[in-house]
Amino acid sequence: MNLRKHELIGRSVAVVQSTDPSLVGIRGFVIDETRNTLLVEAAGREKRVPKHGARFWFDVQGGVEVDGDEILFRPEDRVKKAR
Repeated sequence: MNLRKHELIGRSVAVVQSTDPSLVGIRGFVIDETRNTLLVEAAGREKRVPKHGARFWFDVQGGVEVDGDEILFRPEDRVKKAR
């Protein structure tokens, strides 16, 4: 599944790898997305995770791992470029 064509808000996500070790292991739901970050609700708290330098696992169709640099666009631009 090509996540660049889909909305990420509302999807279940986990941070698999990051340049900031404190972010690795965060699991929750994407509640907002900007060009450079994902806002994840994890354990009742909001965590802003930079896309650059991170690798994410999304719970869609059995699980998909995505490098943050592949989705490093504004949501509306990412969907347009994926066509």
